[in-house]
Amino acid sequence: MTQINHHLTDALLMGYSAGTLPEGFNLVVATHISMCDECRARMYEFDTVGGAVMDAEAPANVSDESFAATLEMIAADDVVRHEAAPAQPARAGLFPSPLQDYVGGDLDAVKWRKVGGGVRQALLKTDKSASVRLLHIPAGTAVPDHGHRGTELTLVLQGAFKDEADRFGAGDIEVATEDLDHQPVAEEGVDCICLAATDAPLRFNSWIPRIAQPFLRI
Repeated sequence: MTQINHHLTDALLMGYSAGTLPEGFNLVVATHISMCDECRARMYEFDTVGGAVMDAEAPANVSDESFAATLEMIAADDVVRHEAAPAQPARAGLFPSPLQDYVGGDLDAVKWRKVGGGVRQALLKTDKSASVRLLHIPAGTAVPDHGHRGTELTLVLQGAFKDEADRFGAGDIEVATEDLDHQPVAEEGVDCICLAATDAPLRFNSWIPRIAQPFLRI
């Protein structure tokens, strides 16, 4: 079994449990939870607390239209939320079930696009509150050094990378915020494949990535 050393924060798990995260963040969190027993157990604890809070609230009258709209929102959220539950049968392949649903299959279904330096990406369709992409970084390759204007979640699916913060292997998730400038480098041996979501554009430190940034939607 893969040893996972970097986990989700309480704030992300609480937001996921409460349904307040952007769709792109929900996807990354759900994918990590499906790989990580520890974070899945913590998520269930937050679900339990949230359920207890709701039970303690006084009931309120709602219109039929409000009830129908709520059911539609729950149905849309279930695409990401329920796939993380251990009751879901495991699917063969590299990608966990939540990610396979967005890709339309496993690794061989990904439509990669070159972004330079041998790195490839595939944008996944989510709402505009955060962008989410798959990244394929050849072994030994560094991505451009950059900072962050918001939060970036990066989940390793294959291989590993190192940056100024630590080493991140399969199943690990890095939560990067505005105080982190780094240059991830894929380890030698196996190409690194990651799932990354950002709620604001990255802040590149060299001019070539800055010029390409609007076209690559990073």
